[in-house]
Amino acid sequence: MSRISKLSYAQKVCVKAVGKAMQSTGMLHPGARVGVAVSGGVDSFVLLKVLQIRQCIVPFPFEIMALHLNPGFDPDNHAPLVDWLSREGIAGHLEVTDYGPRGHSEENLRNSACFYCARLRRKRLFSLCREYGLTHLAFGHTNDDLVSNFLMNLVQTGKVAGMSMNELFFGGALRVIRPLMLLSKTEIMRAARQWELPVFSNPCPSAGKTRRADMMDVLDNMCAGSKVRRKNIFNGLARWQWEQNRLSQDVIDDAAADGIE
Repeated sequence: MSRISKLSYAQKVCVKAVGKAMQSTGMLHPGARVGVAVSGGVDSFVLLKVLQIRQCIVPFPFEIMALHLNPGFDPDNHAPLVDWLSREGIAGHLEVTDYGPRGHSEENLRNSACFYCARLRRKRLFSLCREYGLTHLAFGHTNDDLVSNFLMNLVQTGKVAGMSMNELFFGGALRVIRPLMLLSKTEIMRAARQWELPVFSNPCPSAGKTRRADMMDVLDNMCAGSKVRRKNIFNGLARWQWEQNRLSQDVIDDAAADGIE
């Protein structure tokens, strides 16, 4: 019997798409220690669940650890994550910060609140990876995030750039990976509901008011009245990013021979 035969169709789609991204871009290696940035939202929660499942599929051991930085608007709202990690037996570092209020304060005079808060979070996540000896930092960015980021780069900087699925930092000491990049929000949300993941959100006053949200509104207008248009844009950019990051076919064939699904 297949190791994922008991999963629903949506769950299998997520597990297999992540496997394709992992194999073809060489994301993991034996003994990898992966910190998973978990916001509490649906994307990062599904990423954590899928990586847990893939620990039983990949033919070499790797570890996962949840990293959650509460932005500080509600210091108790990550309680569902605490309980879920305990039930699943997954290690975690959960920390209450003041990044959200600082991003909305006079301390931040030049940048948007979201940019400032995100920069503080990213810096702390890098620090935690060093403290725990983690080799990888995984983010739950999907092809929705890829599309909005691509449009932002194009409109604001004139550059054709996306979001790398597999990127080295600090001279190779840390690898940042985005295993969900081949998946859409719709597929992820369906799987999350079936897994009954205790998704939660932080009460940020800037929620839904970001430049990224503005870009998605632009996309909505472009694709108004046509689901095919939107699907083609999302799938096309996901394939483009995958081609940018995937290994040579010889390396992929070697990995497949070792039994990676």
